[in-house]
Amino acid sequence: MVRLFLVLLLSFAFSSYAKTPISAGFIENHQSKVLGEKRRFMVDLPENYYENEQSYPTLYVIDADFQFHHVSAVTKNLARMGKIPPMIVIGIANQGNADYLYQTTWIVEGEEGFGGADNFYRYISDELVPTVDKQFRTNENRVLAGYSLGGLFTTYAMIQENTPFNAFLAMSPSYWFDDYSAVESISKYVEQKGAKGSLPPLFLSVANEQGMGVAKLDKSLQKLAIKDWQYSFKTYPNENHFSTALPAFHDALGFLFTDFYEDGYEMLEHKNVFDLIEVFKAKKANYNGFNIEWLQAYKFAKYVFHSKQTDKIDEILAAMNKHFPDSMVNVTSYLAKGFNVKEQHETAKRILEAVRSEGKNIALWHHQYSLALAGLGQTELAEKSQAKAMVLAKEHKLPMWQVWEMK
Repeated sequence: MVRLFLVLLLSFAFSSYAKTPISAGFIENHQSKVLGEKRRFMVDLPENYYENEQSYPTLYVIDADFQFHHVSAVTKNLARMGKIPPMIVIGIANQGNADYLYQTTWIVEGEEGFGGADNFYRYISDELVPTVDKQFRTNENRVLAGYSLGGLFTTYAMIQENTPFNAFLAMSPSYWFDDYSAVESISKYVEQKGAKGSLPPLFLSVANEQGMGVAKLDKSLQKLAIKDWQYSFKTYPNENHFSTALPAFHDALGFLFTDFYEDGYEMLEHKNVFDLIEVFKAKKANYNGFNIEWLQAYKFAKYVFHSKQTDKIDEILAAMNKHFPDSMVNVTSYLAKGFNVKEQHETAKRILEAVRSEGKNIALWHHQYSLALAGLGQTELAEKSQAKAMVLAKEHKLPMWQVWEMK
């Protein structure tokens, strides 16, 4: 009877847990004066957004009802893997297919159902972007991404004067529209801006599809031979117009943040830890700069221990504090983790206490501090620090994988 009761209890617990929804992002509504109607947009915040005061780049994606889920998932995964910085993803929703066709295109004589691009652009630049910047901690870097007619609109926005965006990702853009007129207008824009050396990053792609006009534009741009321009054109012969959106977007982010991540094998090529820090410093010149996020901090700590340079720990942390002050808690916590694993708890405690003021509201700092205290036999203080870590994890809405890593 007792066994049956336990089976039923566990069954109920697991069935209840299995029904807990996993949400990614949320929907906002606001009134647009430009469009004269209520519009929707989606938001997905970085995993550690509530844990810090950092400002983030924003990635806006057109046709969000169709694109938002995979774009936000890929963006979050690449950021988690250290390939790109964390980003705020904003999905620009359309109100059905007719609205999508209308808002992403300009007026063509004799054609009905098109022509809203100018107003849609003004809505995004004058209303949506300021709304997002007011509600969330954004920095000046804004990426616009779109596929198909959304890709056409993406480069339409690129050539507008004083566009709020400074990087553009257009996957299978529909340049066939209006008899390929976009090819000429974009080429003219690139030629004029290129002469001034002020072109934004641009990624173009096309799948196994005929008559899109993307290769035609690339050929025109190649003839201009613009130097020192972050530009890429990629083809996907094994994908069709619909299947190309996901792999092309993945590669587009990789293009925008080329060489953002330094793998452990690459680190080991540097015999001196300070040479590696110089490599990190050079990455600051990339789009949106460079901070040492969790995986890079974890790999860096492993490198320091593997290369037997822990005797330089104070000099290492001083260099990090000088060049990457916003990354100090991350770097220190993962170095402390290494010392805790090696049972050098006094050193772990000492370096963590050096960033106590910065770490006092960070769950990971409290978790590693609790391990250091426990290793030194200070059980009561260790339990308090671990309890604080769990409170902060819940308060800051940390993802499940981070919470379980600290349990």
